[in-house]
Amino acid sequence: MFRSRSKDEQAATAKVTADQPQQPRDPQAPKGRPTPKRSDAQSQRRSRAHTPTNRKDASKAQREARRADMARQREALANGDERYLPARDKGPVRRFVRDYVDSRWCVAEFFLPMAVVILVLTMIRVPSIQSIALLLWLVIIVLIVLDSVLIWFRLGKQLQERFPKENLKGVKAYAVMRTLQMRRLRLPKPQVKRGQRP
Repeated sequence: MFRSRSKDEQAATAKVTADQPQQPRDPQAPKGRPTPKRSDAQSQRRSRAHTPTNRKDASKAQREARRADMARQREALANGDERYLPARDKGPVRRFVRDYVDSRWCVAEFFLPMAVVILVLTMIRVPSIQSIALLLWLVIIVLIVLDSVLIWFRLGKQLQERFPKENLKGVKAYAVMRTLQMRRLRLPKPQVKRGQRP
């Protein structure tokens, strides 16, 4: 293990190193491009490095950039511009789902107005009116569940036909969540009228 190498081994390694051509790099060889002038190099450095000098300026610049991004996203949500939408709303599949939901009447979008009516009815201290209010709660919840199940299966069938190779994970849940919002409060804003097929 610690013995010196034999003469045969030394000769073999010497032969291998002798077979390899030794080409040291010429120090005067050109590097393939001219050296830039100092003024050009300094101007390039200045144009590249616009980083703030302290943390306060850096955080201010970051806030401004975030604010500009949010303004672009709000505008995109209002007019449906696909380029600046949030990641959860981007793509042709999500656009089709939004159009599918916005083109039809959904029971769930009337939940909030009905909830206000039912709440007012429960405040009236007449037992028959309170029992009607409780019955209305039950009817509304059952109708919302049935409508959501119907949308889930019908939309799933349409998505399989139209987008067979796309990733459809979470798309049906996205549709059901959209039905729970009132039409005028939905974001991105509806781009189709009711009854218009997507």
